[in-house]
Amino acid sequence: MNKRKRIGILGGGQLARMSAYQAYKLGLDIAILEKTKNSPAGQLTHHEFVGWVDDHKLLKQFAKDCDVITLENEFVDYHHLQFIERLGKKVYPSSKTISLIQDKFIQKKTLFQKRIPVPKFLEVTSKHTYAKCAAAIGKKFVLKSRKLGYDGYGNALINNEQDFTAALEKLQTRHPQILAEEFVSFEKELAIMVARTKEEIICYPVVETIQKNHICHTVIAPAEISEVVKKKVKEIAVECVKAVSGIGIFGVELFLTTSGEILVNEMAPRPHNSGHYTIEACTTSQFENHIRAVMGFPLGSPEMVKPAAVMVNLLGKTNGLAEPKNFKQALSLPNLHVHLYGKEETRKGRKMGHITLLGNSHAEIAALAKKIEEKIIY
Repeated sequence: MNKRKRIGILGGGQLARMSAYQAYKLGLDIAILEKTKNSPAGQLTHHEFVGWVDDHKLLKQFAKDCDVITLENEFVDYHHLQFIERLGKKVYPSSKTISLIQDKFIQKKTLFQKRIPVPKFLEVTSKHTYAKCAAAIGKKFVLKSRKLGYDGYGNALINNEQDFTAALEKLQTRHPQILAEEFVSFEKELAIMVARTKEEIICYPVVETIQKNHICHTVIAPAEISEVVKKKVKEIAVECVKAVSGIGIFGVELFLTTSGEILVNEMAPRPHNSGHYTIEACTTSQFENHIRAVMGFPLGSPEMVKPAAVMVNLLGKTNGLAEPKNFKQALSLPNLHVHLYGKEETRKGRKMGHITLLGNSHAEIAALAKKIEEKIIY
């Protein structure tokens, strides 16, 4: 009997969990490396490795147990991926790709050098004052940790010298290197998933994302924008993935500015929150195409199966043990799908699950999705 191919995933959160479901669907096996036991993805496999990538003895054992290795976030230092590659294992996205993405300054610089439209930006050094940054990118701007920033963590809006000084002190406790970007006045925040193998590349529909306290809260698919804008977003997103030699699934976030420009905000080399709607709303989900891409399989269709979808994140409303309440009504609705991530603890703002509602128009489903999300307590 032939041994099943095994994909190793670095990280065991909800993105790894939803990817694992799709791997099993395709007859593959999964191994998980995560810092703690019984992670959301670790619950699904007997091949659960507890520890992290800086333990190269453990990492070597993990790699030996896997045929191909991928990851669920871009925070794995690319040098550890190089270590795996030197063992002769394939890693997708590669260490080269991650090295160009995980540092936001290098990411912006890489895209800018490929003539991809991005906001004005600069590397903040000890020589930079508020006045110097303001002169280069405008009086109102954003400071970002170059690494380890997500869901608003590692970002600060700057309006004056006092904001600048306080933000630098706070952000440098997260990561010592800082990036400054111009403040963008936008009409909509857009996002798109792009899947790529060595042979093909596909784009999912362009969606609109709506944030709540800097965390993605609602995704509207497809975005209500012109066909011209949709076409331009897809072209830009494809160039982003090519710019970092990407293989796998990529989320690209963009601004549609008040003046009609399209600017790339950030890109992520893995399944993305803005693509969760694809599980039910598209012929092939972002998670299945993640698995297909890293295995080198033909990619599946990204086309939507209904004209409209709305995805709403279930964010923690309390702190403590995770005990979901009031979600039975959601289960009774024919076109609404509930995903709970199996996290053992909740905290305010933590992503605990999501719901997706399909329909013939956004007007038909958006208000209902919001009403259901408000009732579910985590």
